[in-house]
Amino acid sequence: MKEYRLYIGGEWIPTESGKVADDINPADGSVFAKVHTAGPLEVEAAIASAYAAREAWAETSAVERERILLKAGDYLEAHAKEFAELLTAESGSVYTKAMGEMFGGANIFRVAAGECRRINGEVFQPEFPGMFSAFIRQPLGVVAGIAPFNNPVVLALNKLAFALAAGNTFVLKPASDTPVSGAIIAQCLEAAGLPKGVFSFVPGPGSVVGDALIEDERVRMIAFTGSTDIGRRIASKAAAKFKKYTLEMGGKNPLIVLRDFEVEKAAKVAAYGAFYHQGQICMCTSRVIVEDAIYDAFCKALVSVAKAIKVGDPRDPEVFVGPLIREEQCSVLDRQIKDAVSKGARLLTGGTHESAFYQPTVLADVTPEMDVFYEESFGPMTSVIRAKDADDALRLCNDNSYGLSSAILTNDVGTAMRMARKMESGMVHINESTVMGSQIAPFGGVKNSGVGREGGSFSMDEFTEKKWITVHSETRRYPF
Repeated sequence: MKEYRLYIGGEWIPTESGKVADDINPADGSVFAKVHTAGPLEVEAAIASAYAAREAWAETSAVERERILLKAGDYLEAHAKEFAELLTAESGSVYTKAMGEMFGGANIFRVAAGECRRINGEVFQPEFPGMFSAFIRQPLGVVAGIAPFNNPVVLALNKLAFALAAGNTFVLKPASDTPVSGAIIAQCLEAAGLPKGVFSFVPGPGSVVGDALIEDERVRMIAFTGSTDIGRRIASKAAAKFKKYTLEMGGKNPLIVLRDFEVEKAAKVAAYGAFYHQGQICMCTSRVIVEDAIYDAFCKALVSVAKAIKVGDPRDPEVFVGPLIREEQCSVLDRQIKDAVSKGARLLTGGTHESAFYQPTVLADVTPEMDVFYEESFGPMTSVIRAKDADDALRLCNDNSYGLSSAILTNDVGTAMRMARKMESGMVHINESTVMGSQIAPFGGVKNSGVGREGGSFSMDEFTEKKWITVHSETRRYPF
């Protein structure tokens, strides 16, 4: 059984407290790895190391930063199969998702490398004779990232890679359920020759590691992905310290299906978005809002697709739904189903589980009176909601405190664009799933789904600060 140490200041070190946590495989409950847990001493060492390295890294040329990030991406891709197996064992990711995350992570490194040479400022027209006026972008200093369990490599790299490209140093706290994901990233950066201190990896409880990173004055920014409740607490604490933060949080993502779209195709789009990675992603299709004219036909088609999905060992390439990260999450789905059915919803398929394996579940006739209409489920379950027409579908779509990803299925482009502008969502996908990622587009949400944007140049906006500089060849006339 492999044991993973902390990575601080360019060295793999043991925890001083001696606390080593069991890393549990959610598919069978076995311990597949041992991971050293950071305490206050290790967090202090990581922050101090990043703070000491910040000036030298900020002065490192764009060419050198680019070279390191490209090399890290190559290393991740070369070891994709090995790392994907670790991700499957640690998070229950099915084979295709785990491999996709490895190649997606390699692509993030490369996109971030490309941004190294595009950290541009701007020259302004002079407002006084002999005046040169411009702004430049500078790194913030030390950035801390807090990553989730569901896409732990990709969502950590969405922060880390662009922060490094901008010239910041970085301390990563991975999710407690997926700490080895952080070790994977550390291995890639170490192999790429990243200078010591620029990156540290400190797994541990949020009450110890997360709070210390947020409270420390040397950390200039917090980049977080996770639940809305935790994000709200982070925002409050960071604001008290006048720190920058980005928050990518929860979603109750709607897919609108209009009457002119092919029902069988719509069912496949909905099923992919609802059941991808067991529905444990912020973009999952948890609400399907269907026009009345095709409602019954759609429900029948979706049930057919859901029943055909293979559930089981995530190492099996034919399996699409693996285990939930923890069996306790099944009780959340059970409660929501019980409440919905008691208020008139129909359970069309699913609603059962064996250990952490929950069957793909479809609830029909869901209404706003039911808990599941508004609450996240974070499991392989979707709610089908009846709409009178397109305008009613839009109303139902916006009747939610979340606003991350949304989608519309229709052959009427004009209607789709009109609705897309009015949907209260950070992202809208026409004739595609709500599950859609990009390394260059502005990824993020509105309302309770987030603050800030990740991806390409949009990340660089978040991880830099602007400085206005003027040069004067003539002295202004003063009134004295």
